[in-house]
Amino acid sequence: MSLNLDKTFALPAAALQLRAQRTKLLAENLANADTPNYKARDIDFKSAMRQALGQQQPLRTTRPLHLQPPGHEPLNPKVLFRQPYAAALDGNSVESHVEQAAFAENAVSYQATLTFLGARIQGLMGALRGD
Repeated sequence: MSLNLDKTFALPAAALQLRAQRTKLLAENLANADTPNYKARDIDFKSAMRQALGQQQPLRTTRPLHLQPPGHEPLNPKVLFRQPYAAALDGNSVESHVEQAAFAENAVSYQATLTFLGARIQGLMGALRGD
């Protein structure tokens, strides 16, 4: 039975990378909650994951002395503008309660992905030890 590490870790690696990018966007939204004409931004996580899993290919070298890079190419999900529930007079579309809820949900999902990845690594380590 062979083990393909690219397939084993592709999903959680892509999810962690996208969650980190989303965390950055949501933090920027919260930091600019009082900035006039600032437009809240976010990514569609589900479509970004579909795109990330469709474009990932195993890393290859062209010569035997080339080093493998530590990870895949950075993902560039499409950044979308969030539509506010109630428009502000100064043109700012950040709604702090919406951003805080999205940030908390994203943080929980990030931690869940880390837990899943840790369990998968522990399972592989147990298999290597013969447990």
